[in-house]
Amino acid sequence: MNWENKKVLVVGMARSGVAAAQLLRASGAVVTVNDSKTEDQLGDQLAPLEGLVLERRFGCPADGLLEGHDCLVISPGIPDSAPFVVKAKEMGLYVTGELELAFQLSQGSLIAVSGTNGKTTTVSLLGEIFRNSGQVTHVVGNIGYPYSLAALVSRREDVIVCEVSSFQMETADTFHPHVALLTNITEDHLNRHGTMEIYTALKMRMFRNQTAEDYAVFNADDPGLHGLCRQVKSRVLKFSRKKEVKEGAFVRNGEIILSLNGTERRVCRTDEVRIPGPHNLENALGAVCAAAAMDVPIPVIRHSLKTFKGVEHRIESVRVLDDVEYINDSKGTNVDSTIKAVQTMNRPTAIILGGYDKHTSFDPLSREIVASGMIQEAVLIGETAPQIRDSLERAGFRAVTRAGSLGEAVEICRSKAERGWNVLLSPACASFDMFSDYEERGRVFKQIVNSLG
Repeated sequence: MNWENKKVLVVGMARSGVAAAQLLRASGAVVTVNDSKTEDQLGDQLAPLEGLVLERRFGCPADGLLEGHDCLVISPGIPDSAPFVVKAKEMGLYVTGELELAFQLSQGSLIAVSGTNGKTTTVSLLGEIFRNSGQVTHVVGNIGYPYSLAALVSRREDVIVCEVSSFQMETADTFHPHVALLTNITEDHLNRHGTMEIYTALKMRMFRNQTAEDYAVFNADDPGLHGLCRQVKSRVLKFSRKKEVKEGAFVRNGEIILSLNGTERRVCRTDEVRIPGPHNLENALGAVCAAAAMDVPIPVIRHSLKTFKGVEHRIESVRVLDDVEYINDSKGTNVDSTIKAVQTMNRPTAIILGGYDKHTSFDPLSREIVASGMIQEAVLIGETAPQIRDSLERAGFRAVTRAGSLGEAVEICRSKAERGWNVLLSPACASFDMFSDYEERGRVFKQIVNSLG
């Protein structure tokens, strides 16, 4: 779409909305920005808009602002079923999201990664691989750096690695990655999407505009992806840590093997992959496929796997105090993600669980906590604490304590943890009942831990 002189209403002034407004102004659009919060409440979030010619309408609902606009751009936090969004469509406005807008106005080769878990680690690892190959690389999307900011500066020869959420896919239309990678699908965000069928369909929209010239990368070990690769028109690569695949990456005798165009090549030993845990081996295998599809040399991929340290808030070692290791896994925002963190623990562990309710069952996590044998204590916080307690007790796990705050939870864990233990924050829930996002929750946890005497 040509955005020149289009009258655009941007709703939602979090990072992506602010970036969308910047991109639209740079593209010649006439922009109105809106948020239900007041300008004082938004504060420094609006700093990037200083000096831009646009209309500001804060502290009011969006539905009264639609008249006179050609287009509506909504933030990922706003569902496409919101009444004012439905009204906009009925009025004939073009409705889209920041991801789709940025795709339309960006340049470069696009690699997209989605899935319930593993997205952030995989896109961060891919960013490292492409940078190590000497290419200008933008790591964008749901990871926290808006795609629109990269669109302002991207060039045709650049690489864009984009983390894609199901929320963003609701408004994706022409979005077309050259390589699209799906890590896994497990129960999540049902409070918004309603059913697993809808959630899965939104994940699969990432492949909708691909052609036979593109690549689709699937996790062959994930039951949630079974049969989905038959829906795509692009060339399929698979990755597996449990079995060999014809085209893609797999493990044989402790080594990562890449099989592509009938040729097998050794990448590295699995124990040379720096990021820990079986789930991270899966992330590494997926990244190998995506990088190979973009013709990155094997030595560059090998070096990156050996040196990449992981991402903040994902099984991140914070501190060892009195021979107890404190681990920040605040990005464990759903049950499956926390299960993977539990499976990574190799010492007795006190775990902090709980947060915002996304209407998912905690029973699979409770069963894994019992089966692992490593979780000795569970300290519960947030609005889901009663549900998690009930689930743990049904599974036969009774070493449960309730805490009124994250600080109290850390103190309880410290009192219970013996030498040689871990204290793990992996809530299995979103953070919105107590924090603005999982990043704030993780930062607060680290501040608390680093302040312990």
